[in-house]
This record gives sequence, C-alpha cells and structure tokens, in this order.
Amino acid sequence: MIGQSVINVKSGGSGRLSSLVAGVFLMFLIIALGDLVVQIPMAALVGVMIMVSIGTFDWSSVRNLHRIPKTDAAVMLITVATVVVTHDLSKGVLAGVLLSAIFFAAKISKVKVHQIVAVEGTKKVYKIHGQIFFASVNDLLDQINFDDSVKEVELDLSNAHLWDDSAIGALDKIEMKFEQNDIHVMYTGLNQESNELKEQIGGLSKASGH
Repeated sequence: MIGQSVINVKSGGSGRLSSLVAGVFLMFLIIALGDLVVQIPMAALVGVMIMVSIGTFDWSSVRNLHRIPKTDAAVMLITVATVVVTHDLSKGVLAGVLLSAIFFAAKISKVKVHQIVAVEGTKKVYKIHGQIFFASVNDLLDQINFDDSVKEVELDLSNAHLWDDSAIGALDKIEMKFEQNDIHVMYTGLNQESNELKEQIGGLSKASGH
C-alpha cells in the first residue's frame, strides 16, 4: 500500500478520491477476482514489485546523501539496511524511530550556563539555558563552580525546562553542595510545568517568585 500511495502521488492523484479508488479496486480484486489473481505466476509478481520499488524509491536522496545532516543520513541508511536484512518494513521503521529518538536526545542535551557576579562579589547568578533531563544533568553539574567564595547563589531557570526526576535530583545536588560551603541557594524563573514537577517530586526549596 505504501508503493501504491507513492504511485498515486507521482501520477497526480494526491486527493482522497485516489486513495478511495485504489482501496476499492484492491478489494474488488481480492473478493471478486481472487481466483484469477492467484493464477498469476509468482515470477511476474516479482518483476512488478521490482519495478514498483525502482519507481517509488527516492533516488535524489542518494545523490544528496553528503549534503544532508549526518544524523539524518544515518537514520535513512539504518532503516533501509534493517528492512533489507530482516525483510520486515515494521522493524526498519522501528529502528529508524529509535535511532532518531537517540539523536534528538543527544542534540537537546547540551546545557549552557552563564555566570554573573553581582552585589559586590557576595552573590553569583547562574543563568541556565537548555533542557534539563537525564542526558544533560552531568553537563549541568560540570559547569557549576561549587568552590565560589560568595554568600548566595541564584540559579536562573528562565530559559531552562525540567523534564524528569533526574533534573530535580541534579538541582537538589547543587543545593546540597553549596549548603555544605555555607552558601545559600535560591531558584528563580521556574516555569509552571517545571515548578509542578519540582513540587511533585520534592527535595527542593521554594523558588522565589512563585
């Protein structure tokens, strides 16, 4: 049916009527002409399917393989290779979806932290940018200086979002390490979803401004 849909689109049948006609005709072949269809030699069907695969394959994607992002190219190659090896389209799609999810998680796991010293050197503000979840917490912790000689630290999360318990645990760990050095920690800029997650999981002090 995927090949049929591609052929419909390439032939100009991109509307609902083309899908309806294709489906009705296929049902007619199965129900009314089933006895005749089963008499078609398998070799003839193989030839038809080979031509369908050649006609529906996007050959421009191969020519432009070096131009597209490497992650997209890897997903495409792994998907096609899985289908060829397993002879199962569903397994190829599953491999492509899983690989895309991994690449997406790696892409958004980059966290940037900008440090600003304020109030005559007694306070430091950490402006955190990015998505905080299990894949980015280590990057966040590495950018925090726990040996600061200040009395107060503010974590500005206006441009960040907390996604899971690992994010809450990371902030809890930051607070604990600073308090061991007698440095007070306050949180600002938590959006509604992040604040609700914080309150649900617990372990953090109330963010100011909420």
